[in-house]
Amino acid sequence: MSLGEAVVDLAAIASNVRTVAAAAGTELMAVVKANAFGHGAVPVARAAVAAGAAWLGTTSAAEALELRSAGLTAPVLSWLHPPGEDFARLIAARVDLGVSTVPHLQAIAAAARSLGTPARVHLKADTGLSRGGAVPDDWADLVAWAGKHEAAGELLVHGVWSHLANAEQPGDPGVARQIEAFEQAVRVARGAGLDPRLLHLANSAAALGVPRARFGLCRIGLALYGAGAGPGLRPAMTLRSRVVNVKRVPAGTGVSYGPDHVTTRPATLALLPLGFADGLPRSAQGRAHVWLGGRRCPIAGRIAMDQCVVDAGDLPVRLGDPVVVFGPGPAEPTVADWARWAGTNPHEILTGIGARVPRRHEHPEAHDR
Repeated sequence: MSLGEAVVDLAAIASNVRTVAAAAGTELMAVVKANAFGHGAVPVARAAVAAGAAWLGTTSAAEALELRSAGLTAPVLSWLHPPGEDFARLIAARVDLGVSTVPHLQAIAAAARSLGTPARVHLKADTGLSRGGAVPDDWADLVAWAGKHEAAGELLVHGVWSHLANAEQPGDPGVARQIEAFEQAVRVARGAGLDPRLLHLANSAAALGVPRARFGLCRIGLALYGAGAGPGLRPAMTLRSRVVNVKRVPAGTGVSYGPDHVTTRPATLALLPLGFADGLPRSAQGRAHVWLGGRRCPIAGRIAMDQCVVDAGDLPVRLGDPVVVFGPGPAEPTVADWARWAGTNPHEILTGIGARVPRRHEHPEAHDR
């Protein structure tokens, strides 16, 4: 093993797809943006599709085309594109395109016209997140232009979609308002003569807990990786390292920069070759723990760029001893623990694991040996 590694359990990915599909009763889109939340886009996408995911979701053209270059043929939606995007290459690769503005729609239609191939688009309505999507005052115009380009054979409106702001909070009245706004947007689109075959609003939390938001497709991100709340979900990533230095120090010893931490008793200090450049947030200082020697041990002092120090107490630690930074739990720390310690969400912890931490993918068949 190198200085550290992120072990990705593809059997857990597959299990999570099946678990959410059984709960939601709809088709699923496996969201593999941001290198599959740091897990590795292509291996995760293959595992998700093999387990029954009908769609793959990406943010950028590069992410979508990476999947196609790897030979994945499942439907892919890409939804965040700058002005001047080369839509022709996406259309040629049979990538569906999320559209929020008339200028984007017209650029897509022009690219499709030049190729002689209609583009498949999903029109996005802003139902209250105030991020992507067209607000109600702009929605009618977007829908009208989409109808014109569809009539000209330049595109097919395959879907209408939106995104929930707070489905993680059960009973939040904002969720019901967004569902109503989405249903109204769909009525406007159909009233303008469009016939979108696919409606999608639900994220992971809504797929598991808001039946009315499910429609025909649920987009799962965090649930895919087992880092969200939900019965039967399995965390897919374990971050591991090894001890690279050990020393015994007396009480009153300063540890790391500052020092912000001073030992209150004699202690064994173990050095880990992972730091904030590898995704361990400095904001977790004073709260974070790792799994070493059969128990949770605190990180002492500041997390540095490339390393951090663990106070192992009186444990008999040796060079090369294995350490779990986070894993599936419940004994060792989890991604959710790290998110709480850092004051953030699991998404940021997972996507923050740096590029110099190699990913090792365990395939489902490995669990049958």
